[in-house]
Amino acid sequence: MLTPSEKAFVPFVSVDHMMQLINHVGLAPMMQGISDRIEADFRRWPLFDKTPRVASHSDVGVIELMPTSDGDVYGFKYVNGHPGNTAGGLQTVTAFGLLSDVATGYPVLLSEMTILTALRTAATSALVARVLAPKGSTVMAMIGNGAQSEFQSIAMQAIVGIKEVRLYDVDPAATAKCARNLEGSGLKVVSCDSAEEAILGAQIITTCTADKQYATILTDNMVGAGVHINAIGGDCPGKTELAPAILNRAEIFVEYPEQTRIEGEIQQLAPDHPVTEFWEVLTGAAQGRKDAKQITLFDSVGFAIEDFSALCYVRDAIKGTEFFTPLDMLADPDDPRDLFGMVARAK
Repeated sequence: MLTPSEKAFVPFVSVDHMMQLINHVGLAPMMQGISDRIEADFRRWPLFDKTPRVASHSDVGVIELMPTSDGDVYGFKYVNGHPGNTAGGLQTVTAFGLLSDVATGYPVLLSEMTILTALRTAATSALVARVLAPKGSTVMAMIGNGAQSEFQSIAMQAIVGIKEVRLYDVDPAATAKCARNLEGSGLKVVSCDSAEEAILGAQIITTCTADKQYATILTDNMVGAGVHINAIGGDCPGKTELAPAILNRAEIFVEYPEQTRIEGEIQQLAPDHPVTEFWEVLTGAAQGRKDAKQITLFDSVGFAIEDFSALCYVRDAIKGTEFFTPLDMLADPDDPRDLFGMVARAK
């Protein structure tokens, strides 16, 4: 048996390591840290390679690859979305991600991203709400109380300063689960019997449902002036949550238009419907909320730069810790041109 050299090992962050890291750092501080990294990377948006994710759709779900690079580091995420999985005791979304050194192509981090995606999604939502929601927002309606709902609530509390979350899901058991998990968070948690009830008094409305279909979670008459909407659930072709009339009344902000027009709420609108890229708001190239009565809408589909940011955060956070395993992942023959000889000597 050949002993691997140091060049063969790549840090691997398992699910268990990720949970240990979160509990070591603290959930709220970690989402704040990821949010800060996302904001910093969005501020240097032009440096990144950008492409719509590569998606393989089926009648039961989607499998996607999400790549990007800032010129020094390359990253990608593998992720699926299968709404029917929960009926069989499986996660709707699973993911893993990788970072590589552009100069050599060698991987420098392999990580689980099922949990990390939940954190980066919530961190992105809260970053956007901090910038676009009405000043002094303290109440959020959380429509859809599945796996993402608690992360959204804690991120909004930590980054935006909300004090109350109003929950609604078509499945009362999901709402009960979310309310139970948020006990002790410091948030006032109100379980509601309808989406209309959940929206009462909310300055921020977050929709995060899983069904892969055109749906109308929010109708036009439900949304009044002066609110911010984070629409998260519409993230693939044929899947939406908002009535088109809401989109026509709102100022729409997106991550990457070329991807959002295919997958987001704006797939319901004309291809040239005006939208604002959120990174431009952060850099001052575009205006965010213009007045207190305006409806702002973040048509969130998730973009590769957010995953890149989250992976970079983890890469840095695990240094000097035991929250990873050195994984024998790369062949490293004594002579780089003699891979065959390395295999032969392993007999």
